[in-house]
Amino acid sequence: MIITASLVKELRDHTGAGMMECKKALEEANGNLEAAITIMRKSGQAKAAKKGGRIAAEGVVVVKMSDDNKKAIMLEVNCETDFAARDSSFLEFANTVASYGLTNQITSIDKLHEMVLEDGKTVLDARDALVATIGENINIRRIDMMTVAGDAIINSYIHNGRIGVLVGVSVANADLARDIAMHITAFKPLAVLPEELPAALIEKEREIYLSQLQDTNKPQQILEKIVDGRIQKFISESVLVKQAFVKNPDITVEDLLKQSNASILGFARFEVGEGIEK
Repeated sequence: MIITASLVKELRDHTGAGMMECKKALEEANGNLEAAITIMRKSGQAKAAKKGGRIAAEGVVVVKMSDDNKKAIMLEVNCETDFAARDSSFLEFANTVASYGLTNQITSIDKLHEMVLEDGKTVLDARDALVATIGENINIRRIDMMTVAGDAIINSYIHNGRIGVLVGVSVANADLARDIAMHITAFKPLAVLPEELPAALIEKEREIYLSQLQDTNKPQQILEKIVDGRIQKFISESVLVKQAFVKNPDITVEDLLKQSNASILGFARFEVGEGIEK
C-alpha cells in the first residue's frame, strides 16, 4: 500500500512523533491509522505526544552568528523545568539546531522542524527522542533570522541564557551594536522609532489614560493636554531611540547613535516563557 504524505501527517498530528517513525508504523500497519497508533504506543514512540500538552515555560535562548557578523539566528527552546533547561543534552540540542538553522538560513519553525541533522534525523525527530530521554515537553517556540549587508553588522547579548537580543546597526562597530543589544535586554523597547509604534497601541493607551482621569472633573480640553503628555512619556519609554541609554542615562540611545553616525536596522528580543500562561 502507498503511504501518502497526508496519512503520515495525520499520524504525526495524533502522536507528535517524527515523520520517519510515522511512515514506518503506517507501513507496518498496512496504512491503517488506528493500528499504526497502537504500534507506536507499544514501542513508546507516542510518548512525546502525551507530554505535548504540558506547559513548557522554562528553557533557553540561544544565538548563533556568522563570522562576518552579517547573519544571525536566535531561538527560544522551551522545556518544563529549570532543571531540564540546564541538562547538557537539552543545551546541545538547542545549540545544534541553532547552528544548522544559521547555516541554512531558516526563517520559520516548520522549516526548522524539517531540517535534517548530521545523524540523518530531522529536528522534529531529534526533539521527540529528547522528550523520551528527558521526560519533559520540549518546544522550539520562536525563531528570528537576521541578515544585513554593506557596512552594517549584527551583534547580540544573552543574559543568563534566558533573555536574548539581536540588533543590526548600519556601521561596522561591534561595540556599539553590543551596547545597544545590552540596552534592549534591560529596557524592552517596543519599536525603534516613534512612527513604528502601532496606531492601535497608542489609541488604546490614550483611552486608558482618559478613563483614569474621568472622575477628576477637569474640562475636556485640560484632560486632552494631560493625556497628550502621558502619551509622549509612554512613547519616550517604549521607543528605543528615545530611551535613556543604559550605560549613560544622561544621553538617549539616539544621542549614542549620532556619535557614530549610525542607525538601527532592526532588533529582536526573546525572553524565556514571556506570554505563556502557567
